[in-house]
Amino acid sequence: MEGMRLGVLDVGSNTVHLLVVDAHRGAAPLPAYSHKTELRLAEHLELDGTIAKSGADGLVSFVKEAAELAEDKGCQTVHSFATSALREAPNGEKVLDRVSKETGIDLDVLTGEDEARLTFLAVRRWFGWSSGRLAVFDIGGGSLEIAAGSDEEPTVAVSAPLGAGRLTRESLTQDPPDKDEVRALRRRIRIEMAAVAGGVLRAGKPQRSVATSKTFRSLARICGAAPSEDGPYVPRALNRDDLTDKLPKLIKMTAAERAELPGVSAGRSSQLVAGALVADAVMDLFDLTSLEVCPWALREGVILSRLDQLQPR
Repeated sequence: MEGMRLGVLDVGSNTVHLLVVDAHRGAAPLPAYSHKTELRLAEHLELDGTIAKSGADGLVSFVKEAAELAEDKGCQTVHSFATSALREAPNGEKVLDRVSKETGIDLDVLTGEDEARLTFLAVRRWFGWSSGRLAVFDIGGGSLEIAAGSDEEPTVAVSAPLGAGRLTRESLTQDPPDKDEVRALRRRIRIEMAAVAGGVLRAGKPQRSVATSKTFRSLARICGAAPSEDGPYVPRALNRDDLTDKLPKLIKMTAAERAELPGVSAGRSSQLVAGALVADAVMDLFDLTSLEVCPWALREGVILSRLDQLQPR
Protein backbone atom coordinates (compact mmCIF):
# COMPACT_ATOMS: atom_id res chain seq x y z
CA MET A 1 0.00 0.00 0.00
CA GLU A 2 1.30 3.44 -0.89
CA GLY A 3 2.39 5.47 2.10
CA MET A 4 1.49 9.03 3.04
CA ARG A 5 3.53 11.79 4.60
CA LEU A 6 1.37 13.50 7.21
CA GLY A 7 1.95 16.42 9.52
CA VAL A 8 0.41 16.81 12.96
CA LEU A 9 0.43 20.25 14.58
CA ASP A 10 -0.30 20.03 18.30
CA VAL A 11 -1.00 23.28 20.18
CA GLY A 12 -0.78 22.35 23.86
CA SER A 13 -0.74 24.40 27.04
CA ASN A 14 3.05 24.06 27.28
CA THR A 15 4.40 23.13 23.87
CA VAL A 16 3.50 23.72 20.23
CA HIS A 17 4.80 20.77 18.24
CA LEU A 18 4.88 19.87 14.54
CA LEU A 19 5.45 16.15 13.95
CA VAL A 20 5.91 14.83 10.41
CA VAL A 21 5.47 11.09 9.89
CA ASP A 22 5.51 8.58 7.06
CA ALA A 23 2.50 6.35 7.52
CA HIS A 24 0.10 3.93 5.96
CA ARG A 25 -2.68 1.84 7.35
CA GLY A 26 -1.52 -1.27 9.17
CA ALA A 27 1.98 0.05 9.91
CA ALA A 28 3.50 2.09 12.71
CA PRO A 29 3.84 5.79 11.80
CA LEU A 30 7.54 6.51 11.35
CA PRO A 31 8.70 9.94 12.58
CA ALA A 32 10.43 11.85 9.78
CA TYR A 33 10.79 15.32 11.28
CA SER A 34 9.96 17.11 14.54
CA HIS A 35 9.90 20.82 15.35
CA LYS A 36 8.64 22.30 18.61
CA THR A 37 8.81 25.27 20.92
CA GLU A 38 7.81 25.78 24.55
CA LEU A 39 5.37 28.61 23.85
CA ARG A 40 3.55 28.13 27.21
CA LEU A 41 0.23 29.58 26.11
CA ALA A 42 -1.15 29.06 29.61
CA GLU A 43 1.38 31.58 30.95
CA HIS A 44 0.18 34.24 28.48
CA LEU A 45 -3.15 34.73 30.21
CA GLU A 46 -4.81 37.91 31.45
CA LEU A 47 -6.52 37.94 34.85
CA ASP A 48 -9.86 36.98 33.27
CA GLY A 49 -8.29 33.97 31.52
CA THR A 50 -8.09 35.46 28.03
CA ILE A 51 -4.98 34.77 25.97
CA ALA A 52 -2.82 37.90 25.88
CA LYS A 53 -1.63 39.44 22.61
CA SER A 54 1.89 38.15 23.33
CA GLY A 55 0.59 34.56 23.39
CA ALA A 56 -1.51 35.00 20.26
CA ASP A 57 1.43 36.63 18.43
CA GLY A 58 3.72 33.75 19.36
CA LEU A 59 1.16 31.17 18.31
CA VAL A 60 0.54 32.80 14.91
CA SER A 61 4.29 33.02 14.30
CA PHE A 62 4.93 29.36 15.11
CA VAL A 63 1.91 28.06 13.15
CA LYS A 64 3.02 30.05 10.10
CA GLU A 65 6.52 28.60 10.44
CA ALA A 66 5.13 25.08 10.93
CA ALA A 67 2.92 25.35 7.83
CA GLU A 68 5.96 26.32 5.73
CA LEU A 69 8.06 23.50 7.20
CA ALA A 70 5.31 20.94 6.57
CA GLU A 71 5.17 22.06 2.94
CA ASP A 72 8.97 21.89 2.65
CA LYS A 73 8.94 18.35 4.06
CA GLY A 74 6.36 17.20 1.50
CA CYS A 75 3.34 16.66 3.76
CA GLN A 76 0.17 15.75 1.87
CA THR A 77 -1.92 17.13 4.70
CA VAL A 78 -1.46 18.65 8.15
CA HIS A 79 -3.87 17.74 10.94
CA SER A 80 -3.87 20.66 13.37
CA PHE A 81 -5.42 20.65 16.82
CA ALA A 82 -5.42 22.54 20.11
CA THR A 83 -6.07 21.39 23.66
CA SER A 84 -7.04 22.97 26.99
CA ALA A 85 -5.34 26.40 26.74
CA LEU A 86 -7.42 27.42 23.72
CA ARG A 87 -10.41 25.31 24.74
CA GLU A 88 -10.89 27.24 27.97
CA ALA A 89 -9.85 30.79 27.03
CA PRO A 90 -12.78 33.25 26.74
CA ASN A 91 -11.19 34.67 23.58
CA GLY A 92 -10.20 31.26 22.21
CA GLU A 93 -12.46 31.64 19.17
CA LYS A 94 -10.94 35.01 18.31
CA VAL A 95 -7.41 33.61 18.56
CA LEU A 96 -8.42 30.65 16.37
CA ASP A 97 -9.91 33.03 13.79
CA ARG A 98 -6.72 35.08 13.75
CA VAL A 99 -4.58 31.96 13.30
CA SER A 100 -6.79 30.85 10.41
CA LYS A 101 -6.73 34.23 8.67
CA GLU A 102 -3.00 34.82 9.04
CA THR A 103 -1.68 31.29 8.45
CA GLY A 104 -4.37 29.40 6.52
CA ILE A 105 -4.36 26.73 9.25
CA ASP A 106 -7.63 25.82 10.98
CA LEU A 107 -7.00 24.44 14.44
CA ASP A 108 -9.46 21.80 15.61
CA VAL A 109 -10.14 22.25 19.33
CA LEU A 110 -10.29 18.85 21.01
CA THR A 111 -12.42 18.21 24.08
CA GLY A 112 -10.74 16.63 27.08
CA GLU A 113 -12.64 13.42 26.33
CA ASP A 114 -11.33 13.49 22.74
CA GLU A 115 -7.78 13.79 24.08
CA ALA A 116 -8.30 10.83 26.41
CA ARG A 117 -9.91 8.72 23.67
CA LEU A 118 -7.24 9.39 21.04
CA THR A 119 -4.39 8.84 23.49
CA PHE A 120 -6.00 5.56 24.49
CA LEU A 121 -6.12 4.48 20.83
CA ALA A 122 -2.39 5.16 20.47
CA VAL A 123 -1.54 3.18 23.60
CA ARG A 124 -3.78 0.28 22.55
CA ARG A 125 -2.04 0.09 19.17
CA TRP A 126 1.40 0.28 20.81
CA PHE A 127 0.85 -2.46 23.39
CA GLY A 128 -1.75 -4.54 21.53
CA TRP A 129 -4.65 -6.77 22.44
CA SER A 130 -2.64 -8.90 24.88
CA SER A 131 -2.92 -5.99 27.32
CA GLY A 132 -6.57 -6.88 27.95
CA ARG A 133 -8.34 -4.21 29.95
CA LEU A 134 -6.20 -1.10 29.64
CA ALA A 135 -6.04 2.08 31.73
CA VAL A 136 -4.21 5.14 30.35
CA PHE A 137 -3.15 8.29 32.23
CA ASP A 138 -1.79 11.44 30.59
CA ILE A 139 -0.68 14.54 32.53
CA GLY A 140 -0.70 17.58 30.25
CA GLY A 141 -0.05 21.23 30.94
CA GLY A 142 -3.69 22.07 31.55
CA SER A 143 -5.45 18.78 32.26
CA LEU A 144 -5.17 15.14 33.25
CA GLU A 145 -6.76 12.64 30.86
CA ILE A 146 -7.82 9.17 31.96
CA ALA A 147 -9.26 6.43 29.74
CA ALA A 148 -9.95 2.75 30.27
CA GLY A 149 -11.44 -0.15 28.35
CA SER A 150 -10.94 -3.47 26.62
CA ASP A 151 -11.37 -2.30 23.00
CA GLU A 152 -9.80 0.37 20.77
CA GLU A 153 -12.47 2.80 21.94
CA PRO A 154 -12.31 3.24 25.71
CA THR A 155 -15.34 2.42 27.85
CA VAL A 156 -14.68 5.55 29.90
CA ALA A 157 -12.74 8.68 28.92
CA VAL A 158 -12.53 11.63 31.29
CA SER A 159 -10.57 14.87 31.70
CA ALA A 160 -9.84 16.67 34.96
CA PRO A 161 -8.30 20.17 35.44
CA LEU A 162 -5.15 18.67 36.95
CA GLY A 163 -2.45 19.63 34.45
CA ALA A 164 1.03 20.26 35.84
CA GLY A 165 1.25 23.80 34.43
CA ARG A 166 -2.19 24.83 35.64
CA LEU A 167 -1.62 23.51 39.18
CA THR A 168 1.80 25.16 39.44
CA ARG A 169 0.45 28.50 38.23
CA GLU A 170 -2.57 28.42 40.54
CA SER A 171 -1.14 26.85 43.68
CA LEU A 172 2.66 27.01 43.99
CA THR A 173 3.96 30.56 44.39
CA GLN A 174 7.43 29.96 45.86
CA ASP A 175 10.67 28.30 44.78
CA PRO A 176 11.23 25.85 46.34
CA PRO A 177 7.52 25.28 47.08
CA ASP A 178 6.06 26.25 50.44
CA LYS A 179 5.13 23.23 52.60
CA ASP A 180 1.62 24.51 53.32
CA GLU A 181 0.98 25.20 49.63
CA VAL A 182 2.18 21.70 48.75
CA ARG A 183 -0.13 20.18 51.38
CA ALA A 184 -3.11 22.19 50.12
CA LEU A 185 -2.34 21.24 46.51
CA ARG A 186 -2.02 17.56 47.40
CA ARG A 187 -5.46 17.70 49.04
CA ARG A 188 -6.99 19.49 46.03
CA ILE A 189 -5.56 16.93 43.59
CA ARG A 190 -6.86 13.98 45.57
CA ILE A 191 -10.34 15.43 46.00
CA GLU A 192 -10.67 16.18 42.27
CA MET A 193 -9.19 12.85 41.24
CA ALA A 194 -11.40 10.87 43.62
CA ALA A 195 -14.41 12.47 41.94
CA VAL A 196 -13.51 10.79 38.62
CA ALA A 197 -11.75 7.65 39.89
CA GLY A 198 -14.96 5.91 40.91
CA GLY A 199 -16.39 5.98 37.40
CA VAL A 200 -13.19 4.57 35.95
CA LEU A 201 -12.83 1.81 38.55
CA ARG A 202 -16.49 0.78 38.37
CA ALA A 203 -15.89 -0.32 34.79
CA GLY A 204 -13.35 -2.91 36.02
CA LYS A 205 -9.81 -3.13 37.36
CA PRO A 206 -7.22 -2.69 34.58
CA GLN A 207 -4.93 -5.56 33.59
CA ARG A 208 -2.36 -3.09 32.27
CA SER A 209 -1.87 0.51 33.44
CA VAL A 210 0.03 2.92 31.24
CA ALA A 211 1.31 6.50 31.48
CA THR A 212 2.07 8.90 28.65
CA SER A 213 3.29 12.51 28.48
CA LYS A 214 6.49 14.39 29.18
CA THR A 215 5.74 14.63 32.91
CA PHE A 216 5.47 10.87 33.38
CA ARG A 217 8.53 10.26 31.18
CA SER A 218 10.59 12.71 33.24
CA LEU A 219 9.47 11.16 36.52
CA ALA A 220 10.27 7.66 35.24
CA ARG A 221 13.73 8.82 34.13
CA ILE A 222 14.43 10.42 37.54
CA CYS A 223 13.39 7.13 39.15
CA GLY A 224 15.84 5.10 37.03
CA ALA A 225 14.17 4.38 33.68
CA ALA A 226 16.30 4.22 30.53
CA PRO A 227 17.18 7.54 28.85
CA SER A 228 15.36 8.62 25.68
CA GLU A 229 18.46 8.06 23.55
CA ASP A 230 18.09 4.30 24.16
CA GLY A 231 15.10 4.42 21.78
CA PRO A 232 11.35 3.90 22.05
CA TYR A 233 11.37 0.09 22.29
CA VAL A 234 13.16 -0.16 25.64
CA PRO A 235 10.57 -0.98 28.35
CA ARG A 236 10.17 1.85 30.84
CA ALA A 237 8.08 2.14 33.98
CA LEU A 238 7.41 4.43 36.90
CA ASN A 239 7.28 2.49 40.17
CA ARG A 240 5.23 3.80 43.04
CA ASP A 241 7.85 3.04 45.70
CA ASP A 242 10.50 4.92 43.73
CA LEU A 243 8.23 7.95 43.29
CA THR A 244 7.31 7.91 46.99
CA ASP A 245 11.01 7.96 47.80
CA LYS A 246 11.86 10.78 45.37
CA LEU A 247 8.87 13.08 45.99
CA PRO A 248 10.06 14.71 49.27
CA LYS A 249 13.43 15.41 47.65
CA LEU A 250 11.82 16.99 44.57
CA ILE A 251 9.71 19.25 46.79
CA LYS A 252 12.79 20.57 48.62
CA MET A 253 14.64 21.41 45.38
CA THR A 254 14.55 24.70 43.51
CA ALA A 255 13.42 24.66 39.87
CA ALA A 256 17.05 25.18 38.82
CA GLU A 257 18.13 22.14 40.85
CA ARG A 258 15.37 19.98 39.35
CA ALA A 259 16.49 21.07 35.86
CA GLU A 260 19.81 19.34 36.57
CA LEU A 261 18.08 15.98 37.01
CA PRO A 262 18.19 13.47 34.12
CA GLY A 263 15.28 13.82 31.71
CA VAL A 264 14.08 17.18 33.08
CA SER A 265 14.15 20.24 30.81
CA ALA A 266 14.68 23.73 32.24
CA GLY A 267 11.32 24.76 30.80
CA ARG A 268 9.43 22.00 32.63
CA SER A 269 11.36 21.88 35.91
CA SER A 270 9.07 24.37 37.68
CA GLN A 271 6.05 22.15 36.95
CA LEU A 272 7.60 18.89 38.10
CA VAL A 273 6.44 19.01 41.73
CA ALA A 274 2.79 19.49 40.73
CA GLY A 275 3.14 16.75 38.10
CA ALA A 276 4.71 14.40 40.65
CA LEU A 277 1.86 15.05 43.10
CA VAL A 278 -0.65 14.14 40.37
CA ALA A 279 1.28 10.98 39.46
CA ASP A 280 1.48 10.01 43.14
CA ALA A 281 -2.28 10.46 43.51
CA VAL A 282 -2.96 8.41 40.35
CA MET A 283 -0.96 5.48 41.66
CA ASP A 284 -2.48 5.73 45.14
CA LEU A 285 -6.16 6.20 44.27
CA PHE A 286 -6.08 3.63 41.47
CA ASP A 287 -4.03 1.23 43.65
CA LEU A 288 -1.19 0.84 41.15
CA THR A 289 2.31 -0.33 42.09
CA SER A 290 3.69 0.61 38.67
CA LEU A 291 2.83 2.47 35.48
CA GLU A 292 4.36 1.42 32.17
CA VAL A 293 5.46 4.36 30.03
CA CYS A 294 4.26 4.45 26.42
CA PRO A 295 6.18 6.52 23.83
CA TRP A 296 3.00 7.08 21.81
CA ALA A 297 0.34 9.54 22.95
CA LEU A 298 -2.12 12.10 21.58
CA ARG A 299 -0.27 13.03 18.36
CA GLU A 300 0.06 9.39 17.34
CA GLY A 301 -3.59 8.80 18.24
CA VAL A 302 -4.62 11.64 15.92
CA ILE A 303 -2.51 10.14 13.10
CA LEU A 304 -3.89 6.62 13.60
CA SER A 305 -7.47 7.87 13.77
CA ARG A 306 -7.07 9.91 10.57
CA LEU A 307 -5.46 6.98 8.75
CA ASP A 308 -8.41 4.81 9.75
CA GLN A 309 -10.75 7.38 8.22
CA LEU A 310 -8.71 8.17 5.09
CA GLN A 311 -7.76 4.76 3.83
CA PRO A 312 -10.14 1.94 2.96
CA ARG A 313 -9.99 -1.31 4.86
